[in-house]
Amino acid sequence: MKYIITSVLSLFTLFVAAQSTYQTTKTDLPVHVDRKIKPISDIRDANLQRVLEKQINSNRMWKRLIKNKKMAIGIVDLSDSTNFRYAGMNDNFMMYAASLPKIGILLASIDAIDKNELKYTAEVKDDLRLMISKSNNKASTRMIDRLGFEKIESVLRDPKHQLYDEATGGGLWVGKRYAAQGRRYPEPMKGLSHAATTRQVCNFYYQLALGNLISTERSKQMLQIMKKPELHHKLVNTLDKIAPDADVYRKSGSWRNFHSDSALVWGPNRKYIIVVLLQDNFGEQIIRNIVKPIEKVLEI
Repeated sequence: MKYIITSVLSLFTLFVAAQSTYQTTKTDLPVHVDRKIKPISDIRDANLQRVLEKQINSNRMWKRLIKNKKMAIGIVDLSDSTNFRYAGMNDNFMMYAASLPKIGILLASIDAIDKNELKYTAEVKDDLRLMISKSNNKASTRMIDRLGFEKIESVLRDPKHQLYDEATGGGLWVGKRYAAQGRRYPEPMKGLSHAATTRQVCNFYYQLALGNLISTERSKQMLQIMKKPELHHKLVNTLDKIAPDADVYRKSGSWRNFHSDSALVWGPNRKYIIVVLLQDNFGEQIIRNIVKPIEKVLEI
């Protein structure tokens, strides 16, 4: 009996030590978990939801924007590898998201490459990086033309990922070239050409971080493309100052008064996903200002 108790205590000590290392160091992505990955809907956390709502509603402007459905937020706490947590506000409300849905083009492109439907040429490699890191519209349009809207839709609707699903308010959608010319292929619920919900964007990053988008190797490939964004505004403007040692995997978008940003933040003592969609003239500044309150919610 004494031997059994000692063995159990030793295993528990090792587990605690491993978890502490995971939380405080910049472990490699994708994260390996020895269990079935839960859908994002199953990791919604009531306590995190309560704290998020209290924090956001403490700001009069943000509270009004949330009430009027001009603002949506989603966060995923990845700090505990045994207990991932999700919370959101207006997170199933689909909004115009400008360039943020280019992550859907990235996923469809890697899926096509994986299935030998698209060759991974030097031109394609360069266009994918330009599309994500600099949000280059010409590169994005070239990728759309290589794939077709139907291919992008099929990947986003894939039951494995469910990044667009009418039952949960829609989600990620790409239905127009990032150019003046070309046909529209709007999503069926609201007729939006470039759409997102914060929940489904969180879902994208959540599955990416766990190596569940296509495969572990393909997830790693996408992570490398998304790492070190070259546009330092919105979320990244603040993260550069408060978390210079963190890796940031990111895609944002802006058009007129529509502003969006999303990031997987990964570093010592920082492991989380943040997604914000806004329709407001001050959206850029709001997104910069929201990082610290969200980190307060996450107890960072």
